Amino acid sequence: MDKQNVQALASPPVPAPGQGKRGVDGYMGYLLRQAAAAYRLRMERTLADLHVTPPQFSVLTMLVAYPGLSGADLARLSLLTPQTVSLIVANLERDGAIKRHAHPTHGRVRVIEVTDDGQTLLARCKERVRAAEQCLLNGLQPDEEAIIRRWLVKVATDQ
Repeated sequence: MDKQNVQALASPPVPAPGQGKRGVDGYMGYLLRQAAAAYRLRMERTLADLHVTPPQFSVLTMLVAYPGLSGADLARLSLLTPQTVSLIVANLERDGAIKRHAHPTHGRVRVIEVTDDGQTLLARCKERVRAAEQCLLNGLQPDEEAIIRRWLVKVATDQ
């Protein structure tokens, strides 16, 4: 096969994030997904040495913000499946970040509470997440941040 035929068979170069359809000319949904993937990777790296995953951070955050959640509610709020939340809760309990006990009046219902160790861990995570999020906001004015926040909420709530 000659050089021209080999070049014709080669894949075209994949554009870097921010280029071509991965840039401002790309579909909005793709850009949102690309940004979410980049953010998740940033969070994984930010929390890694604390041995906390982004989904675990989300679960701890929601448990503190909304005490008394059911597992199903926790899954909805954390944007995770009930099966994933069940595994996360088991791992957080094993690590001492949360504890489960029987509901005082509904015997089959298990109440999930964040322990003191879990509160301390969450505070350390929040400190790092705030710093990582501040990097995202560098160069933006407060009114621009507010516009982005409102737009993201609108995207999530419009049906």
